Amino acid sequence: MADETPTRKTLLKAALATGALLGAAGAAPALARDRADGRSLEPTPACDDGDDPTPPQMEGPYFTPGSPRTGDLVVPGDPGTPLAVAGYVFTRDCRPVAGALLDFWQADHHGAYDNVGYRYRGHQFTGTDGAFALTTIVPGLYPGRTRHLHVKVQAPSRRVLTTQLYFPGEPRNGSDRIFDPRLLMEVRRDGAGRAAAFDFVLDHTA
Repeated sequence: MADETPTRKTLLKAALATGALLGAAGAAPALARDRADGRSLEPTPACDDGDDPTPPQMEGPYFTPGSPRTGDLVVPGDPGTPLAVAGYVFTRDCRPVAGALLDFWQADHHGAYDNVGYRYRGHQFTGTDGAFALTTIVPGLYPGRTRHLHVKVQAPSRRVLTTQLYFPGEPRNGSDRIFDPRLLMEVRRDGAGRAAAFDFVLDHTA
């Protein structure tokens, strides 16, 4: 039987969603449960759900610097299945990272990248709770690759993490030499589109 004990990250996300965390941005989250004697337990030092920290991946040939600041990559009139991606950026000790930069880029519905302009490219910053939200479409299949999103994530004054996000159940996941199951998003159907979730965990010592 699977262990259904909630992880520290899960508890933190629930607290963030309900506004239960108090204090300045980056303050240690008070997620420890009370002991029977009334004293609080020390929180687990790591923010580990079995896949942390978020592993890096190759940038690929199609990154373009200077993307517009936006969380909406939808191009009016373009075909594609709507996709909403949301999540948080944490440090390894489970602190939300405020002001983290996330720069996304991807292929269009046909698997093509815009290397002239900034279609399906944009950057954003996390809020004080470390949250981000992206509105886009499900990317098409690029030759030789499974379906994926590219992203660069950078905590303020820290190194850039370059990585990719993947979709579960894709036939090409098994044949893509770059695919990493630790980078699978949680994806569900949402009306005519899909809703995905992924949390980045950064090594804040880097």
